[in-house]
Amino acid sequence: MPETTTAHRPSRAQALGTRWLGAGLAAALAIATLGLAFTGRLTLYISPETVWFAVAAAIATLVGAVWSCMLPLGAEQDHGHDHGDSGGDHDHDHAPVRSSRRVLGVVAGATGGVIATGVVAGALLLPPASLSVDMAMQRAPVGNVLFAGADNVALGANTDTSTFGVGGWASVFATGSRPEKYDGSTVTLTGFLTPSGSAKDQAHLTRMVITHCVLDAQPASVPVGISGWQGQYAVGDWVQVKGTVRASADGKLSIVPASVSKIPEPKDPYEH
Repeated sequence: MPETTTAHRPSRAQALGTRWLGAGLAAALAIATLGLAFTGRLTLYISPETVWFAVAAAIATLVGAVWSCMLPLGAEQDHGHDHGDSGGDHDHDHAPVRSSRRVLGVVAGATGGVIATGVVAGALLLPPASLSVDMAMQRAPVGNVLFAGADNVALGANTDTSTFGVGGWASVFATGSRPEKYDGSTVTLTGFLTPSGSAKDQAHLTRMVITHCVLDAQPASVPVGISGWQGQYAVGDWVQVKGTVRASADGKLSIVPASVSKIPEPKDPYEH
């Protein structure tokens, strides 16, 4: 008469680890998302238009995590299968193979768990920060005036440029076919300073532009004439520039500032 085998039951430590890697990490990320949203800092990572979706998803995730914690410990690994009718000799023959696979699975799961826990702990403990100036300069393509964002500004005869930020003006500078049309326009722009090649009397006023989230963030910049700016400012300094757009003889646009004021980094450092 064949002997029945007892299904392998996870230990309490294994059951707790499984629950942490599932419901625990999901709940921690949901709490981090809600915390950033309620403090107004979630826009450091995603576009304001998608904050509502992230908040709704975080609430749903938190509710699901709480519900799953009400299940008996170890229920996550209960597949509902009955393997008790398998032949004892057959299981015995494959026991070493199953044991090796189980060890590899435990090691892989533990490694992944440590990495995932570290990522979540960083999200909870580290203060949120905007993308660095170095990253902006690394993402910037070659060229004096640039806008590498996915959205292009629609330019027409009656285009209102009064609401343009750095991204909008960078697109105008890069693609405008009639530079004389914008000559004399007054601007008030906020951004951080980056070098304009080797020019000593010109800097780039730069701003990161986000379409959906920081993963697609691209730098936009416009040239601003500031004589000897390296002696007055450091690369990455945030400034507010008030001035006038001017077109050179060869049709290139730049900003001639009336004033350049150093300011703290804005609460929302991106344009959207």
